[in-house]
Amino acid sequence: MILALQIIGGFVALLIGGELLVRGASAIAVRLGISPLVVGVVIVGFGTSAPELVTCVRAALAGSPGIAMGNIVGSNIANILLILGAAALMRPFITSRDAVIRDGSIVIITAIAFGAAAWTGLIERWMGAIFVVALVAYIIYTIRADRRKPSEIEDVPAADSTPLILSIVYLLAGLVLVLVGAEYLVKGAVAVATLYNVSEEIIGLTLVAVGTSLPELATSIMAAIRRHSEIALGNVLGSNVYNTIGIGGITALVSPIPVSNGMRTFDVPMMVLISIMLVVVVATGRRVTRWEGAALLALYVGFIGLQAQSA
Repeated sequence: MILALQIIGGFVALLIGGELLVRGASAIAVRLGISPLVVGVVIVGFGTSAPELVTCVRAALAGSPGIAMGNIVGSNIANILLILGAAALMRPFITSRDAVIRDGSIVIITAIAFGAAAWTGLIERWMGAIFVVALVAYIIYTIRADRRKPSEIEDVPAADSTPLILSIVYLLAGLVLVLVGAEYLVKGAVAVATLYNVSEEIIGLTLVAVGTSLPELATSIMAAIRRHSEIALGNVLGSNVYNTIGIGGITALVSPIPVSNGMRTFDVPMMVLISIMLVVVVATGRRVTRWEGAALLALYVGFIGLQAQSA
């Protein structure tokens, strides 16, 4: 009972903390004169990925690299199959082929690069450094590319009305909650793995990955309901790039990440294949229908089922 409350409490703290972090940082950035585009791409993008980042770094420092590795791969798979599937099931959406090809190509390239690093059996610090540099280049490229057309970033939360003092409170409270939530979630996940003799990587791929993906899930579903299909898809694509080269890179800089044989030969290749499948489907059809959303969810259930059988 105590263990369950610890894990649930960690999930809730990560969800609320991520929301407050995004709200506070966005409002402060706009009040300081930073463009909404930069807020959307950099601050909101990093904000929704903060739970994954803090959880992975905390797991690496705690000597549980399996949870960190599982969280990165599991979050990417959950983003595509679970989050995008749920968003499409709520409301089908049409996408821009050019945007999908541009951002989707980067998703595929970063997934392959992460897979190549994982194939060596150890994601070392120098690999992490290359990933972080690539992330900075990606952000600069995205900002420059979007400056050539009118900004499509919408719904920056509380950007115009939140007082500066309250924004700072949101930012600090969100940071504290994310840190505390990650601490409890990692400890609870390690305890579950030990208690039920389940590998840390499987816990990271399933329980931790879903929990840390809740901010992206909420954002994409709300974007789909409000008919902002580009935001829903962009949230998934951008988050996957942040996860592989951003979170993976920073975590490797903190502590090299060992990769198990099962992760190297099955889970990481699965992540790469799912990334390619998503981009091909969306780029050719330029839309994601309800039945396609249901199919994505069914694939995620099957993936979780395979993990349960191997536990």
